[in-house]
Amino acid sequence: MGGFIHEAGIIDADYQQKNKIFYEQYEMGKQDNIAFLKFCLEPLTRYSRSELDDFHQQFMKQKIEPIFLDKYQNAVDRHKEYGDTVLVKTATNSFAAAPIVRAYGIEHLLTTEPEVESVLFTGNYFGTPCFQSGKIDNLMSWLEQNDETLDGSTFYSNSHNDLPMLKLVENPVAVNADPILRKTAQENGWRILDWM
Repeated sequence: MGGFIHEAGIIDADYQQKNKIFYEQYEMGKQDNIAFLKFCLEPLTRYSRSELDDFHQQFMKQKIEPIFLDKYQNAVDRHKEYGDTVLVKTATNSFAAAPIVRAYGIEHLLTTEPEVESVLFTGNYFGTPCFQSGKIDNLMSWLEQNDETLDGSTFYSNSHNDLPMLKLVENPVAVNADPILRKTAQENGWRILDWM
């Protein structure tokens, strides 16, 4: 979403440069997740909710719909046909992620929740951020609350930052994997998919 909000003039070039640095740190597994989270949430404080919703509709139309892949949708549909509970866990905040998840027909989403006061975003968050071990913490709470288990579970990821989660499930799958994840998947005999 960073590229879109820069193109739309929502953020300036300095913000985009900082975003690039955070991404480089993420790829190396050295990102300060809380600093990045607050960095991502700050632009939400600059606009009304209706303006933000308009921006997101533009983002969906210009950036998401053109790359909406049948392979992803087919995987979601196949799991549903098998009776699986389909859940997305992402570090992306819920404002950005929820419309995309809904577009794939996925009902359940675990993500970082931005704090809202009087329908406006504050720039803060509440709960446990959904990063690395936080993904597992949030998942375990969700499983308990929804009387679900990880029996027969499958987890898809493209990032080595998700290795703790991949090692937890029965069927780890590396999709469009970064080099570290691809190497780990090969060493462990995990399924590797290239969906581009």
